[in-house]
Amino acid sequence: MDEPDKEPTEKPTEDREEAEQEGQWMARNWLGIAVVSILFLLLLALGMMQATGLVDVFAPIADSETGQWAAFGVLALAVLALAGWSWRAVVS
Repeated sequence: MDEPDKEPTEKPTEDREEAEQEGQWMARNWLGIAVVSILFLLLLALGMMQATGLVDVFAPIADSETGQWAAFGVLALAVLALAGWSWRAVVS
């Protein structure tokens, strides 16, 4: 019977410089994920307020409701692109 924890999947870091680089990599990537998460939550709140008619944030750039939702869609695509870029950095 094999024990899964008998051998670690990754070897421990023994070099100080390598450990610092790994720590900086982790901090940079998790900071990127945090920023994208915050932007997504702000976009969600904005969309909910826009849907209920509480705010008309996009009124200066779009006259109709369809135009305002199109502007919201462009903003959502920008956040998704940023999320994809951030996730690519974590995976690689």
